Amino acid sequence: MGAVKTPEKEVVDPKFGSVYDPNSETEPPADEDRTSLACRRRRFQIFLSLIEDLPRPIRILDVGGTEQFWRSMEFPGDRDGVWLTLLNLEREPVDDPRFISLAGNACDLSAYSDQSYDIVFSNSVIEHVGGADDQRAMADEIRRVGRRYFVQTPNFFFPVEPHFMIPGFQFLPRSMRCFLLTRFSLGAYGKVEDKSHAKNLVDEIQLLTGRRFKNLFPDAKIHRERWMGMTKSLIAVRG
Repeated sequence: MGAVKTPEKEVVDPKFGSVYDPNSETEPPADEDRTSLACRRRRFQIFLSLIEDLPRPIRILDVGGTEQFWRSMEFPGDRDGVWLTLLNLEREPVDDPRFISLAGNACDLSAYSDQSYDIVFSNSVIEHVGGADDQRAMADEIRRVGRRYFVQTPNFFFPVEPHFMIPGFQFLPRSMRCFLLTRFSLGAYGKVEDKSHAKNLVDEIQLLTGRRFKNLFPDAKIHRERWMGMTKSLIAVRG
């Protein structure tokens, strides 16, 4: 792909802004998938373990995230000395003074020095940035900028494609995937009338296998998030 991109807000909101904190008095949205919520709760516990032994203040760089995502987990509302920088193609509006929102490219973090952040966090972004070279660039930058990191991505071999919510969608020929997008409302995307736009959506998502993901993050421990014995997503953790 020509342009490097992080997910468009209207597409990824179901993933980025719907994490339920089990200790919250707020009930999860009725239309949320309970299995996904349970996975997110377990996943976030892995991230929390990365910061337990870190002295304050802690600087976190979230590549492709939003304030809404962190607020939905009630973090860092009850934690002092935690500062989060949100990096997206365009600046995201923020209200909490502990959040800094910046515009930038996930594949080029040259504005940041080596290990300038205590932790780099990225949730379901690396599969959106482009082809293999772009994914490699993003991974290398995360490894360089963060002393520790937490990077999650859906597993290519999980039966249900997580963006279009169709079993086996990722295994279909590209032409068939584009055809289905122009005929049906799939996942968060809705029916796509324009064929060229459908092709762009299909090409924008490049799911990763466990082997490829480990190759991108060779110094990380790879956690496999399982559902019914199958690997639902992959999490690279260093720290």
